[in-house]
Amino acid sequence: MFTDLNSYKILKELSKDLIDPDLDLTDEKIFTVDRIKKMKTQSLNFELLFATERVDEKIIKALFDLATETKAISKMQDLQDGKVINCLKGCDSENRSVLHTAMRDFFENKNSSKDAKKASELAYAEIEKLDKFLKKIDSNNRFENICQIGIGGSFLGPKALAEALKTYSIKNRKFYFISNVDPDDSSYILDNINLEKTLFVSVSKSGTTLETLTNEEIVKNRLKEKGLNPKDHMASVTGKNSPMDDPSKYLESFYIWDYVGGRYSVSSMVGGVLLGFMFGIDVFKDFLKGASHMDKIALKNDESNLPLFSALLGIWNRNFLNHSNLAVIPYSNALLYFPLHLQQLDMESNGKSIDKNCENVCFKTGPIIFGDIATNAQHSFFQHLHQGTDIVPIEFIGFKNSQEGKDLKVDKTTSQEKLLSNMFAQSLALARGKKDKNLNKNFSGNRVNHILLTDKLDPYTLGALLAYFEHKVAFQGFIWDINSFDQEGVQLGKVLANKFLKLFAKKDVDFDIGKEYLKFLQ
Repeated sequence: MFTDLNSYKILKELSKDLIDPDLDLTDEKIFTVDRIKKMKTQSLNFELLFATERVDEKIIKALFDLATETKAISKMQDLQDGKVINCLKGCDSENRSVLHTAMRDFFENKNSSKDAKKASELAYAEIEKLDKFLKKIDSNNRFENICQIGIGGSFLGPKALAEALKTYSIKNRKFYFISNVDPDDSSYILDNINLEKTLFVSVSKSGTTLETLTNEEIVKNRLKEKGLNPKDHMASVTGKNSPMDDPSKYLESFYIWDYVGGRYSVSSMVGGVLLGFMFGIDVFKDFLKGASHMDKIALKNDESNLPLFSALLGIWNRNFLNHSNLAVIPYSNALLYFPLHLQQLDMESNGKSIDKNCENVCFKTGPIIFGDIATNAQHSFFQHLHQGTDIVPIEFIGFKNSQEGKDLKVDKTTSQEKLLSNMFAQSLALARGKKDKNLNKNFSGNRVNHILLTDKLDPYTLGALLAYFEHKVAFQGFIWDINSFDQEGVQLGKVLANKFLKLFAKKDVDFDIGKEYLKFLQ
């Protein structure tokens, strides 16, 4: 178990009565310009700046020893080779490979295993199918809107990426999502778009997702009311031979596979159809190439492995400094929905309380994830981050240049320079604090954080950024020896919801929710 590891015990000793590194103003010998210059690592076009974390060389070495002792790199190789890692010993589990990396591995897959190559070939066949499909619908200018129907990983990832790349949109094209089973959600969208010019894409691996099927029927009904044939406006993304793999109901069905989990599926056709329609197939391929290159970085056994480095910093903060939360703060408006995707990615993956031997763990696993964009967050919850009783580690995401390059100097600086100045200022202020005799103006400091900095948010960079976080989460699961690739916690609520639906469906019963709820509990 994690707590029995030799490297865990060493790190535990290092964390006891932690004085150094003390980042606040009381110890100028620790927090220096030299520390900032020294405490960074980089890969591709990314720099990880971690001088504002409470670590030193001894701690970093012990953390990488932890990665070695838990065979983290070897487990990442197993993942990318398609070995069965979505599994548990001692109780029933899914027993599947985890091959979301194969969805983008057709650029440089010379060293891939046989299983990974096969999965990659299947994925590329879907991209070629998508290319032909897009050319066909483009030839007659049938659609100007796309509306994706899906929930969970079929919504959060695609929504985050589509919003991030809006500046690259094909002219006059717009995207929409119907995810929640709330009828007001679908009604608002369907009331305000031109149905005749809209392609609807239903996404469900099993083809049986309750929310998706319900919303699909609502869409079909609205199309019929307008005198339109639903089949002429609908495509599906689903498992082969699922109920949604039906040429009588859809213009085209694109495939996903059991070895691609929902929250890891955005680089498959789950995100591909939407991104291809909105931005073109070449933009989608650039996104995949960035992800593929970060996949290779995740196999490196040194400090240039950014996902592993970030994962280890997170484990230090979670298990040894006892911080329960993590805020992700992008300094780019384009990443408005990115923290929501990361929330699902991390909390659905590592919100586990048993290890891979099906035994209860005696240590903390995944943290609570939340976030928002840039200076908006500073004027929202940053008061708590600076002076609250809980220390909340922060991962800042920054870009040296804006997406569009349209800017103006006001008071001698551009808006992008103001944005970056705020990010660096917040990082330093949280770490160093400010001593004041007036306790109301006193800042304790030692509020740990680090910065992931790159040049510009473009399709390639976005793909690499997505893979960075996917692998960070996976590495933490490997080190904790938990299964990051199932989500049994989602299932219980579904079962109970179906029982309540049967009560609602009884037309001959005067349904009193209070009485029926009590009966159910009894």
